[in-house]
Order: sequence, then structure tokens, then C-alpha cells
Amino acid sequence: MSLLDGLFSLKGKVALVTGASSGIGRAMAFALAGAGAAVVSVARGKADLRRAVAEAREAGGQADFLAADVSRIASLPEAVRRAGAIFGPPDILVNAAGVNPRMPWSDVTRAVWDQTLRLNLGVPFFLAKLLVPSMQARGWGRIINIGSLQSVRAFPDGLPYGASKGGVMQLTRAMAEAWSAGQSGITCNAISPGFMRTRLTEPLFKDDKTIRALARQTIIGRNAAPEDVYGLTIFLASPAAGYITGQTIFVDGGWSAK
Repeated sequence: MSLLDGLFSLKGKVALVTGASSGIGRAMAFALAGAGAAVVSVARGKADLRRAVAEAREAGGQADFLAADVSRIASLPEAVRRAGAIFGPPDILVNAAGVNPRMPWSDVTRAVWDQTLRLNLGVPFFLAKLLVPSMQARGWGRIINIGSLQSVRAFPDGLPYGASKGGVMQLTRAMAEAWSAGQSGITCNAISPGFMRTRLTEPLFKDDKTIRALARQTIIGRNAAPEDVYGLTIFLASPAAGYITGQTIFVDGGWSAK
């Protein structure tokens, strides 16, 4: 085995990726499959999942999907059972499912608040809670959450989303404290991407002036593309990142550094 294979290959590992039918989740699932993991993509839409899985398979990856609504926390044990029946118990969990209700604070209802905090913050914990025991038994596991620029910055019309993503940053630290101790082999980290065209950000990308302004806010001078998360996804899921835990890493072209 070469040094690179020993550090970054995910052959023999199983990954479970939520929100994998589009956007960041789809990009991360594709990257993990390309690095050798057997990937189960989870989302609600079967048609989009089929297309995402076909893309990964065409590139030589091992992939399948499970259509499920992970926002229903009570249904997570059954989703985990069904996912584990495909390739085996997951070694890698990517919590990419999310929602971003852009609206003035005065329009935020209890239902909107509860849905946002449940999917963006509650589901990552309760899903990881179900998978951690098997990771502990095997002595190896990787949990990757999805933060945001709003984990550290306030944006207009983003109060519930900002609260949830600020929580994800602290949740990631708390997960690491709980599950990475004692050389368990489990790490818990988060990726916070910059502005990228996804279903959640589609309203922003309809305004060219706004998008150009967002690109100027970065140091690199452009907004993010799905491919920008490939490398960090593979790294955090790999043996190479075994001494990194509790961290939120920004893939934002330098936005958060300005």
C-alpha cells in the first residue's frame, strides 16, 4: 500500500450521507464514493437520488440510496436499520440534510423555528447517537456535520438558520468531547462552505448583483462550487484526519478571514 492510499483511501468503509440528492450532500457523497467508500445516499426524492447514485457509479464508485425523511426523528432508527442492510453499518456519517427559511424575523412562526432547529441541529445529533455505538465497537468512525458562514456571522433574514448553524459548530465540539475521548477512533468535525449554488441558496443566485457582491467578499474572488468540498470531505473521512476532532473548517474562499 502506498503512503497516499494509507492516508486517504476509504476502501472497505461504509458512508451514510443525508441530504445527498442535491447540493453539498450530493457532492460529498460523490467524493466519498470516488475515494473508495460504499456510499448510501439518503434524501426524500427518489428521482434525484437515482441520478446522484448513477453519477457515482458511472465514475466507478460503489453507491446506493435510501429514500427517507430524516426530519422525522422518530423514524431514524428504522432508517438506520435499512441503510445498514445495504452495505453494512456505516463507518462515516455526513449530516448534510438541512433547511434555510429566508424570512424577516417578524414572519418566523413556531413551526418554522421548530422545523429548522430539528432538521439542522437535532437530526445530526440523534442520527449520530444511533450510529456511534457500532463505531465504538469497531474502534473507528467519522462524523462530518455541515456548518455555514452563519455559524459565525449574522445575515439578514436568517435568524432560525443562523441559530441552528451556530449550534452545529458547538454541537461538533460537544460530539468530539463525548465520542473522541480515550482513543476511541471516532472523530467529529464540520465543514462550513461559502456561498454555493444549491436548492437552499437558489433565491440568492437569481440576483446577479448580489452574487457578484458575494464573490467580491471572498479573498479568492469567486463563489464556491460543489467540487470545492471534495478534498476536505475525503480528508476528514480518511485515516489522515485521525488526530483532528471538534473542528469547524471553512471552505469559503477566505470570506471568514476578511
